[in-house]
Amino acid sequence: MSNLLKKEFSLSMHPVTPLMLMLSSMALIPNYPYTVMFFYMTLAVFFTCMMGRENHDVIYSMCLPVAKKDIVKARILFVAILELLQMVLLIPFAVLRQNILEAGNEAGMDANIALFAEGFLLFGVFNLIFFHSYYRNVDKVGISFVKATVVFFVLVMVDVIATHAVPFVRDCLDTPDPQFIGYKLAALVIGIILYVAMTVRVCRISIRNFEVQDL
Repeated sequence: MSNLLKKEFSLSMHPVTPLMLMLSSMALIPNYPYTVMFFYMTLAVFFTCMMGRENHDVIYSMCLPVAKKDIVKARILFVAILELLQMVLLIPFAVLRQNILEAGNEAGMDANIALFAEGFLLFGVFNLIFFHSYYRNVDKVGISFVKATVVFFVLVMVDVIATHAVPFVRDCLDTPDPQFIGYKLAALVIGIILYVAMTVRVCRISIRNFEVQDL
């Protein structure tokens, strides 16, 4: 598994991925829907899978002395590491945002703890939909990405609307830290639990889907 994961980072990862990671700095943009920044990491996942299709990465991996299930596990673990890394990189920018721009975010959730909860939820939903479809047919990566992206941006719109129309979100979650810290931490825990549950679930489903493919 460690060798497969090394292959993911050294051979399979699309060159644009480090740039997408640095887009965590978008948290410094005033009045911007910060949940959109998580989309760019999903775009890096799409580019990686698309580049893999063009370079026959799956066929190459299957020629290695590894089980098919390990190929799936390595790719999903690779993606999970990137997603968690973006969360870590977002922390200093979110802290800086709250210290240099005291005004709230009029375009969605502020750069606070609740934003991290939303990020985990969005990544979990993307992983669930994208990999469920992708490992049914690794050649149709575009279709898988469109399916996941449509749901992703529906949730982004829900976030923007909720910060204005839902009293609990507007008055408790969409506030500067450390206000209502208990509610925000609870949301973060729920977001992490859902992220882990969806990612683990889709890993198991993807293994079954990939193993029955005739490649």
